[in-house]
Amino acid sequence: MANSKHRNIQRISNKKRGRPKVKFSIWTLILICVLVFGGFFALYMVTANLNPDFLDKEFGNSDSEIVESTTGETEENTDVEDAEEETTVPKVKITNPVPQSDAADSDYYSSSCLITDSTLLEIGNFTPFTDIIGNEVLNALNCNSTKIASNYGTVNAYETIQIKKPDNVYIMLGSDIGTDPVDEMIESYSKLVENLHSARPDMNIYIMQLLPVKAEGTDNSRNELINEYNSKLLKLANSNDVYCIDTNTVLKNQEGVLDPIYIDEETSKLNGTAYSMISDYILTHTVK
Repeated sequence: MANSKHRNIQRISNKKRGRPKVKFSIWTLILICVLVFGGFFALYMVTANLNPDFLDKEFGNSDSEIVESTTGETEENTDVEDAEEETTVPKVKITNPVPQSDAADSDYYSSSCLITDSTLLEIGNFTPFTDIIGNEVLNALNCNSTKIASNYGTVNAYETIQIKKPDNVYIMLGSDIGTDPVDEMIESYSKLVENLHSARPDMNIYIMQLLPVKAEGTDNSRNELINEYNSKLLKLANSNDVYCIDTNTVLKNQEGVLDPIYIDEETSKLNGTAYSMISDYILTHTVK
């Protein structure tokens, strides 16, 4: 009897030891995670395809926001450009003939030079305006080809200015009035001005209207021709955006001819008073 009980107890004990144990596997866990992730990803993609606005709502990256952003940048750039335009110094409008101004100091001539023919060659002998480019041969018609001897060599007026580089250049040409056709004179004159203005746009160019002459009895046709020539010089200055000063009227008398007080009785040429009047007129008709 005792042996029978002992055998039963032993059998139960053997059954417990024979049960399978649950084992933990890392690969099983990974597989579960992959399956779960795949399921959620598939659900996410289906939802995104069924709802076109899903991604925009999810990430807040809509086309309207992009457009607004781009528009904002454009407006900002426009504001910057407007600000730059506002800070740009406006170009000074030229008024011709140049109106009267406060008198410049005679040192003004240190940065100025004069291109002239026989008309004003002697001005340096009577005034501080001594930087003269010209000779007896130079005139309006040949001003682009005539060679002028100076400390800079023998070159034409344009080439001399290119070497000197003055701040201001004054031009009085027209000794050939009555000899050469006015239109041809103006055409050549204009070419010189255009070349100078193109080469040195910051240089002030002053076209000086031709001086009157004394009356020859009752014949005043030469002064009438000079007036026609000066009118075309004014148009030339305006069309080339350069200055023009009325150095003609300042020496005229009431009869519209050169006042005798400006003529040297011995030489019949301009006297020191005339040159001083022209120099003073230049200094009181400048653009600061």
